[in-house]
Amino acid sequence: MKLVSTIVGCLLFVLFFSFALKNTHQVDLHFFLNYEVRGPLVLMLLAFFIAGAFLGILAVTPTVFRHRRESSQHKHTIQALQSAAGTAANAPQPDSVAPRA
Repeated sequence: MKLVSTIVGCLLFVLFFSFALKNTHQVDLHFFLNYEVRGPLVLMLLAFFIAGAFLGILAVTPTVFRHRRESSQHKHTIQALQSAAGTAANAPQPDSVAPRA
């Protein structure tokens, strides 16, 4: 499996490297207030890909923290209910076998 992932990684590297070599011409990127950036197309694409990934992670972060907080609250509720019912002390051990009569 490691060999397959290495081969796939090498093929992807060659694919992306050839893409970068084909897209080296200069492009102009115009912003507001007459601000202009000039650079290779492949670097512009890379910069916007990284910015998009960062903004996507930033957008998901509050949801992840909310789910973690809710999960923690549910775990505390389960522990409180188990201790109130007294089932935590009387639970059978996972590897135990009932003796035969």
